[in-house]
Amino acid sequence: MKQVIQNFKTGELYVDQVPKPSISNNMVLVENKFSLISAGTERGTVKVGKASLIGKAKQRPDLVAQVLQNIKKEGLKATIDKVKTKLDSLKALGYSTSGVVLTSLDSESKFRPGDRVACAGQDYASHSEIVGVPQNLVAKIPDNVSFKEASFTTLGAIALQGVRQAEPRLGDKVCVIGLGLLGQLTVQLLRANGCQVYGIDLSKNLVDLAIGSGAEEALLRNDPNLLTSIDSFTEGHGFDSVIITAAAPSNDPIELSAIISRKKGKVVVVGAVKMDIPRDPDFYRKELELKMSCSYGPGRYDTKYEEDGEDYPYAYVRYTEQRNMETFLSLISQGAIKLENLITHVFNIDEAEKAYDIVLGKTEEPHIGILLKYSDNEDKESSLVSLNSSSSISDINVGFIGAGSFAQSYLIPHVKKQGASLDTVVTTKGISAKNVGSKFEFDKASSDAKDVLDNSKINTVFIATPHNSHSSYVIEALKAGKHVFVEKPLAMNLDELEKVKEVYLNSESKLMVGFNRRFSLIAEKINETFSKNSEAKVINIRINAGFLPKEHWTQNPNIGGGRVIGEMCHFIDLMQFFTSSKPIKVYAACIKTENTKLTPEDNISITVSFEDGSIGNLLYLGNGDKSLPKELVEVFSGGKIGRIHDFRSGEIHESNKISKLKIDGKGHKQEVEAFIDSLKSNKDSPIPFESIYLTTLTTFKILDSIATGLPQEI
Repeated sequence: MKQVIQNFKTGELYVDQVPKPSISNNMVLVENKFSLISAGTERGTVKVGKASLIGKAKQRPDLVAQVLQNIKKEGLKATIDKVKTKLDSLKALGYSTSGVVLTSLDSESKFRPGDRVACAGQDYASHSEIVGVPQNLVAKIPDNVSFKEASFTTLGAIALQGVRQAEPRLGDKVCVIGLGLLGQLTVQLLRANGCQVYGIDLSKNLVDLAIGSGAEEALLRNDPNLLTSIDSFTEGHGFDSVIITAAAPSNDPIELSAIISRKKGKVVVVGAVKMDIPRDPDFYRKELELKMSCSYGPGRYDTKYEEDGEDYPYAYVRYTEQRNMETFLSLISQGAIKLENLITHVFNIDEAEKAYDIVLGKTEEPHIGILLKYSDNEDKESSLVSLNSSSSISDINVGFIGAGSFAQSYLIPHVKKQGASLDTVVTTKGISAKNVGSKFEFDKASSDAKDVLDNSKINTVFIATPHNSHSSYVIEALKAGKHVFVEKPLAMNLDELEKVKEVYLNSESKLMVGFNRRFSLIAEKINETFSKNSEAKVINIRINAGFLPKEHWTQNPNIGGGRVIGEMCHFIDLMQFFTSSKPIKVYAACIKTENTKLTPEDNISITVSFEDGSIGNLLYLGNGDKSLPKELVEVFSGGKIGRIHDFRSGEIHESNKISKLKIDGKGHKQEVEAFIDSLKSNKDSPIPFESIYLTTLTTFKILDSIATGLPQEI
């Protein structure tokens, strides 16, 4: 399918052929008919992409701070690799579309193939022939509303939420500062609500258009009679509310809004403006109320609502994102909102570059509503795109299912260096698959895992998807006779683990899980020090993991499984590596807290007993401070001590002497090398399946121990 793409590194903007997106539960697959270019928002996005590296840094100081923090935590080289991966990416543009449902997996069977719908959401409702959109960001289009009109729905919902925040009453006098597309829609919504509307902008064309949209009066910001006109309009009282829909780097909209508001009036900020709030004289003396409007409405930035499909109760949250979308469509249907005069340009998607030339000011044309149109295309529903079909196939022909930043930084480059051929890469979003496939010279890019699993030429599969899909992909790959490398965890629960075990034991393929730390050179060096010692070991591991919000996907019990299953498995495996023994019992206790932001299981003490008499203590902490290094590993046995500091350095204490170790790396490169070598040489898998099984089982038993307060046999 065709999609509008921007290369974030170079800033280049173009239309390209990419695989169609795939959808999962609670999503809807839609064939676009029209999409709206949000000139203000997308102009800013595209300009960031076109800026130099220094320019990008200036515009996103928050990301610069993250980079500096990451250097302290993971080192300069690892951070540079991460930044390169982020920069060298393709960005989807657009977030407001209309089209026809192709397939729906929504939980309420609300949408059917053939339904006419409007769609919302950055990275979902993109400028592409087909989009995959979460169910709560989709709304049915009334029969008398055209696809052109419906493509405005997302912007309409944003405008509507701003109006709701102002809480206007019949007859209120309201000022709209900023009369771009969002401002024009706000003017119409206020007029439909029975308000007297006044508009202000820097553009004469937009001021005139606002009069046509329903504003009783509108003036240029620099008109010398502006304040006199406002006094006359409000009879000297000031506006009941001011809605700022401008996008401006200056503080002028905020300062002006305070001047022209009545006592105890409201100022609602919808657009991206500077907000240095001047206390005196107006905000303080008038006791003004300043309110922010959050995008499309309640549900925005809530992953449970937007991604998991959990709706808010109608009685308690009357207008959500989706219900705002539905309301805007209803207002168009009733004739309360008129959009014909707001459409200045319509381009076929193949001409998208011309449209953005207008948005960026390269072509000087008056514009406000610019639409992209999508025509019938026989190739649009293909999940597979060929990239490099002339490349040769080695004995180890690899397919990747999942290729996020981790896979791009720590897996794919090392697989390629080992001489394996990269056949097909699969991600749910076609643009991501195309980006990774082109960057690492895969033969094909796809959005459907079957293009890897059903390909008889692919004999090895790497799985780096969200945790809840690991076990099912492992089972399918093993059944297809393919060797499998899966990132941790292997499974999310005991039932999944037992199913994997059953299939693996009846398979001749190799199975590897990404427990990389045991392969680090420093861990191997310390293990070598203790290798001739048959005495039981005491292993202490302290992980200053840092806080992770409950909204993060890894904390979602249905997707990530939490940090016990998704992260602590690393250290159970490391204990097995140092002891060369089976875990037989585990006891775990986590904190008790009234702080609802904290996840108790992220702050936990775990003791594991091993068959050879060794014990392992894991202290995993999410409530510490980032200034302390993240990982400390200590091994005690036979008068010796081995220590690892963040897998960047360490020491061995022996015979009253200290031997310093300066060996950097967490073993990602070495684990891939070991796995590929086992395939080339037909050796046993680098980690025995029994060890992988017991590590995964132990994480489940940790949760059982927390729940019961009792030690658990493994």
